[in-house]
Amino acid sequence: MSSFKDLRVVDNFYQTSAFFPMPTVCISTVNPDGSLNIGSYSLCFPYYIAGKERYAMLLECRNTSNTARNILMRGKCAINFIPDDKKYFKEAVRFGFPGPSEEKMQTNLFTMENGLAGPEDADRPQVIAEAFQVFECTWASSLEHADRFSVEDIDDGHPGPYNDFNGITSKYGAHFVLYIDKILMKERYYNAIVNGVDKNSFPPVPVDYGYRDSTNFWYTPFPRFKKPVAEPIPAPKEVDLASIRYAADRCDDTIRFTDEALLNFVKVPRPFLKTVLNGCIAWARDNDVTVITDEHVKIINDKRRQEKEAKR
Repeated sequence: MSSFKDLRVVDNFYQTSAFFPMPTVCISTVNPDGSLNIGSYSLCFPYYIAGKERYAMLLECRNTSNTARNILMRGKCAINFIPDDKKYFKEAVRFGFPGPSEEKMQTNLFTMENGLAGPEDADRPQVIAEAFQVFECTWASSLEHADRFSVEDIDDGHPGPYNDFNGITSKYGAHFVLYIDKILMKERYYNAIVNGVDKNSFPPVPVDYGYRDSTNFWYTPFPRFKKPVAEPIPAPKEVDLASIRYAADRCDDTIRFTDEALLNFVKVPRPFLKTVLNGCIAWARDNDVTVITDEHVKIINDKRRQEKEAKR
């Protein structure tokens, strides 16, 4: 008899069905208006490590995110490796939660400075001064003809067709092969690598446990690597009913929502609101409903809950 239990593989399996140690990085990019954006990621790994003309990282992210849109438009980013510090991880969790870039950047805790790969380049973002190392990168957009993708094609996800490993890879997913242009290293760790590393030379690195629930991210601080620490996910800001009504009325010309139905969505993060509304509209079409009520939303939510439970 096996000593293991068979756990079903579901969407976001590394988060929902596993404990998968990953890095915690903050990726800086430049918004369309020239302002700075920071997004937090753990699905960022070495990709081309030898035998190629260029070295590269692989970033996996939502294609509707600010980071994905900025890379598609400008092709440049900086991968900032933040040190282990409670306040920095809290900020990383905040930056990792979906939301408008301008709102998140208003209270940026980090100090920003120019990088070294091309500070005169308007497409190059600034880097985080508190990071112990930074990879300044350029998207390998020619691979798999990924340069054909446009931000304008992404609304509520991308309609396809999709690529396999670079660019838009699913309705909501993106993979970016990022050529490493420069590795920036703080002097202390630069000297250690050049002159010889010992056990005291390593930077304090937070390790993301991968697993998260609807309440917390979990990570283990340096150097214990024993008991995980929970960092609460920021409470979503309530969107006013008028804003939800504006979005709902533009989703479909024939299917409408009552105010009571729309009140169910006041805590839905803005980037996901259209997806939720379109899901309700799809259900309404299948059930010949032209006006979605509060009771209909409860039925839809129950159906989703049952489908989610069935996958586990």
